[in-house]
Amino acid sequence: MAFPLSDLAGYFAGTWRLARDIAGVDGTGLGRASGQATFTLEDEVLVYHEAGQLDLGTHTGPFSRTLHYRITGAGLAAVHFDHGGFFHDLDLTTGEWVAGHPCRADFYRGGYLVLDRRSWRQEWTVRGPAKDHVITSHFTREDAAPGDASSG
Repeated sequence: MAFPLSDLAGYFAGTWRLARDIAGVDGTGLGRASGQATFTLEDEVLVYHEAGQLDLGTHTGPFSRTLHYRITGAGLAAVHFDHGGFFHDLDLTTGEWVAGHPCRADFYRGGYLVLDRRSWRQEWTVRGPAKDHVITSHFTREDAAPGDASSG
């Protein structure tokens, strides 16, 4: 069951442990990643940064990514890439959301699911001529949420 959010910034702000599985659409394991994700509130923008270790096929090495969650309302945000381009809208007022994003000839279909006050999941299915896989990320809070104002 989903955990609804009315305060996106209050829920996400802080540090999260990240565990990611990468699989073919048939379920065949392709790789794993682990690391840390942080959300830092800067004005009305939650700056998301993830970094860690990626094992994908024969490649092993560091990874990192930054996104900007621009707060647009209670439980709502417009997610942008670090370079400023739009990624997708987000509405977690019910605790779950499905988003889509075209990337050249490939299409990303993503789902967010807030499980409880300290954990959430994100899953992206990527289909197209260049990519054909599923990326599942599990996030578990490492620190106390500011005021632990998770929902409400």
